[in-house]
Order: sequence, then C-alpha cells, then structure tokens
Amino acid sequence: MNRTLIGVVWLSVYLFVVLAPIGLMLVPPVPTGRSFLVELSVALGFVGLTQIGIQFVLIGRFKPLTYPYGIDVVLKYHRQIAIVAMLLVLIHPVLLLIEHPARIVLFNPFGGTYASKFGILAVLLLIALAVTSVWRERLKIRYEHWRFVHTGLGILVLVFAQAHVSLAGLYINTLWKQILWLVSSVGLVSLIAYLRLIKPWLQQRRPWRIVGVRPEGGGTVNIDIEAVGHDGFRFHPGQFAWIKVGDSPFTLDEHPYSFASSAEKTTGLSFGVKALGDFSERLQQIDEGTTVYVDGPHGAFSIDRAQAPGYVFIAGGVGITPMMSFLNTLADRGDPRPILLIYSTNTEPELAYSEEIEALKDRLDLETVFVLDEPPHDWAAEEGKVTGDLLERRLPKDRFVRRFFVCGPGPMMTAVQEALLEHGVPQSHIYLEKFALA
Repeated sequence: MNRTLIGVVWLSVYLFVVLAPIGLMLVPPVPTGRSFLVELSVALGFVGLTQIGIQFVLIGRFKPLTYPYGIDVVLKYHRQIAIVAMLLVLIHPVLLLIEHPARIVLFNPFGGTYASKFGILAVLLLIALAVTSVWRERLKIRYEHWRFVHTGLGILVLVFAQAHVSLAGLYINTLWKQILWLVSSVGLVSLIAYLRLIKPWLQQRRPWRIVGVRPEGGGTVNIDIEAVGHDGFRFHPGQFAWIKVGDSPFTLDEHPYSFASSAEKTTGLSFGVKALGDFSERLQQIDEGTTVYVDGPHGAFSIDRAQAPGYVFIAGGVGITPMMSFLNTLADRGDPRPILLIYSTNTEPELAYSEEIEALKDRLDLETVFVLDEPPHDWAAEEGKVTGDLLERRLPKDRFVRRFFVCGPGPMMTAVQEALLEHGVPQSHIYLEKFALA
C-alpha cells in the first residue's frame, strides 16, 4: 500500500507539471483576439515541450521516482511518451498553418523571425533524435555513441525550443514568467549533469573489483565482484545494476545486468553475462582484479514485492540469471516455501548454472523441470517449448495462490503469459522481466 500511495503521488505531480504551462497561459496578461486553433496550437506546443523536458527526469534513474513502478517500466514509458511529445510539438505549427496559411513564410530557414528559426531548429533536431533512437540498430549506431548523440540532441532540442518560446514572448511576457521558465529549463538540463558527472563522481568513491570469471552454459559467464573499501549495498533478489568497466566511471559505456547472487550478501555480487554485443563480449573476457563501477540496484522484478505461499519461476536462456538470485536468496534465508523452476534452452550444454541449481535442492523445497528444444537421444525430461500442455502437466495444484516470475526472450514470455492466463492464473500473479533497457 505504501508503494501504491507513493506511485499515486508521483503520478499526480507528473500530471500537475505537464499541465502547468496551460495554467500559466491563462495568467494575465494574455494576448487577446486569437482564434481557438491558435490557442490549441500553443497549448499543445507547451504540453509537448514540457513532456520533452520531463524526459530528463525519467532517464535520471532516481530511485525514489522509480521505486513504485520499477525503472524498466519508467524507461519504457520514456520511449513511448517521447513519441507522443514529438507529435504534439509537430501538431503545433501544423495548426498555425491551417488557421492562417500565409504563415508558411515563417518556415523559411533563411527568413522569418528569430523565434521561428529557433523553432524550426528544435523541430528538426527532435526528428533527428527520434530517428536515431527508433532506428538505431538499422543505422548501425553503436550503443555508447548513440547515448552521447541522444543526450546532446535532447539538450539542444530543449534549449532551442525554450529560446523559441521566449522570443515569441506572447505568453512569457512578464519578468516573473521569464524567470520561472528559465529556472525550470536550467533545472531540467542540470539533471544530465547529475547523471553524467555527479553520479560517476560518487561511484568513483565506491569501486568494485572482479574476483572471479566462471563460464556457464549457453555462452553465459558468471562474473563475481567484491566491494573495495566500502560495505557494498543491499538489493532485492531479481534486481539489476548498470556496470562500467575500467579506471574511470566517467564513461557512457555501461550496460544493465541482473544480479545472480543472494541479496543477503552485500559486499560480494554476481552477474550472469551473455555475449550479446561488444560490451558483454569484453566483459566475458575480463581479467580478475579489473576495476568496475556499479550503479544500482534498480528494477521491480523481485519476489520481495510479491509474498506468496510458493513460487513458480519460468526462465528461458539467460533469463535464468534473476532466477538464480531468487534461489540463492531463498536458500540463504532458509525459506521453506515450495518452488517450481521451469528452465528452457535449445540444447543441454546451454543450461547455465545447472550444477548450482542441483546443489540448491539440498537447501530448498525445489522442483526443477528442464525443457530442451533439441534434446539428446537419452533425454528423459521435457522437450520442445514451454507450452500450455507442458504447464498443464507440470504446474502444482496450488497454482492459483502461487506467484509466477517469467524471464527470457520476448516471444517466449508472451506465449507463457498467455498460457498461464488460459489455465486460470490471475494476471496479478504473473510478473515479467524484459531485457529492453538499452
């Protein structure tokens, strides 16, 4: 209930901030004799610009803000609402042209007013930001390069858009409005300074060191790290952290990885890393003793947020990583609750942490179901995919009171979720973790 209340409060603050510019428009003095289309255009432009500014808050990884929802949900919303904000900004000039087509002269980059020039620049940069984000992989832009471009374009869009509003001056026409507008803009941009300068400076004072690199199945490598000169931090099982490698934390080259270790151990952490890109490939080959920096914990995919008389963990591929955090934590806590682990991979050698899972059976009430898409000829367990028929055979009788945690490839999670719903598992009992933060 506390988490729900905090979520409602943040949502209320968000709506207030988004709609505040419209209220500001109504505070005298205001221009008179303007048509409804013009007023609607300005209102949509203000709301769109405010939404763009709020994106600097959403990407800041502020734990009090992400706590009620999980940072994965916040970042997903960031990607979706940014498109909406862009559309609102684009509708702004379209409505002005519909109301008075002669305004087309303002769209001449070599003519018009300074206000219109800054507005055109802001729109062009906003389109460039959207294109490089939506089609980053098709454009073959490396992730760390894209982050630099994405941040730079975002700042320029906000600066040019604010200049456009100030020079237009029809609604920011008093000293106190101009000061308020300027302070809010500087405050939003300063959040980037916090994320890229202040937070790395704090991380530099709390380094970690690689102490173990252990190959697992399926191209997954388990990375063990330990705190250097500090007491680490606490996290919830199933959460994740961003990792930076090297002597300096002042880098954009960082990626999120789920904890595989027990949440009861704060000075020693483990991560399951699969080679899915340049960074993860380098991390898999890292030498012991290398310094790393950790930004975490983040995420809401955790059994600590879903108390139940028992659990069902369904993993596919590298999705076993957060499940290992669940299992290791429950074992260290001496938890007696029944657990069913359904773990799916293509082949038997791709089963990561298989020996560790078997050892945990001595400490947990754990039942395991391994599912192979390409099993060997002497395979005695399940074959194929995690289907509704398999779940019907394997799910416990008390399935309706257990909580289900699912992590793996997107199509697999979608299919499992649909199958669980068809078998009567309530939607509120199903939790999904999607590796889509980059």
